[in-house]
Amino acid sequence: MSNDLSPRLLRAFVAVAEELHFTRAAARLYVAQQALSRDIRSLERELGAVLFVRSTRQVALTPEGERLLPYARRVLAAHGELAAAFGRGEAVGERPLAVDVAAPVSTGQRVLETARETAPGVEFVARYYSGLTAAAADILAGRLDIAFGRAAGLPRETLAGLEHQLVRYERVAVLVPEQHRLAGLGEVPLAWLGEAPPAGMGEVPLAALEGETLYAGAGNPGTAEWTSYARALFEGRGIQLAAPFPKIEGEREFARVVRGKGWSVLATEVFIGVEGMVLRLLADPVPLSPVSMVWRRGLRHPGLTALREAARELGGAAGWLTRPVGSWLPDEDEAFLPGS
Repeated sequence: MSNDLSPRLLRAFVAVAEELHFTRAAARLYVAQQALSRDIRSLERELGAVLFVRSTRQVALTPEGERLLPYARRVLAAHGELAAAFGRGEAVGERPLAVDVAAPVSTGQRVLETARETAPGVEFVARYYSGLTAAAADILAGRLDIAFGRAAGLPRETLAGLEHQLVRYERVAVLVPEQHRLAGLGEVPLAWLGEAPPAGMGEVPLAALEGETLYAGAGNPGTAEWTSYARALFEGRGIQLAAPFPKIEGEREFARVVRGKGWSVLATEVFIGVEGMVLRLLADPVPLSPVSMVWRRGLRHPGLTALREAARELGGAAGWLTRPVGSWLPDEDEAFLPGS
């Protein structure tokens, strides 16, 4: 056996060992499946051992493969830490990092832009899934690396395969048509989106929504975590959840459907502008939407380090993790988040 095993070969092995599927592992590494198969064969020749049992229906680790896996993970983790410490090496830019930031106007986008400035050697590829439930499934399938959203709303079996970091408490808001009865309270200007608006600007007491029906993604399984948040917020307050509607793709289509239906929309302070509609922050109490960054358990990449540091830097400067007096969270978020 060679004393100079390539980290690339070990990375290929770990990807296949975790996915137990060559196509998914190749997608995760952004390589062709044929190239991945060649790397596995090369590693098996180097080690003089068969690592996988392959059939037309499944891939399984051999006893030799199971024995190698913890060693390979430790070697790759050490290699990534070394490269990150010196800002160079194969780990930097070794492959693009796919990051779902939910929308072009979002907390995730702010974090991503800062990380791109501080880690220019890393290629970040932005995705816009607008739903953490869908994004988390793609993380576990190896099609995505990192996403942002309400982690407490994910199923337990999904959370078991993820790590997460709380990034921000966003204030919850309602997007209403300009002719709506609540539209006269003063619009939150678009210039304030993404930052804390002046106290009291454009605020609507939560009780004023009694009798209203709000759209909150019902019917889109990819945003189930947001729909469950809405149900918790609306319970006992006389607010109805709009009937399920097929997934809406893109900002233009979202604006068309919402205006056509005459819907009011449950949103947050960081939200796209929709012509003919205005944004109002909710108060009394102040509902908060926790935004976490989530990634596959065990992921080691300098881009992840840069994103986590960017989130901490932005959050510290803007007070993203400070909860205002009189704030509200669903019970499951209270139990899930740090300090609970």
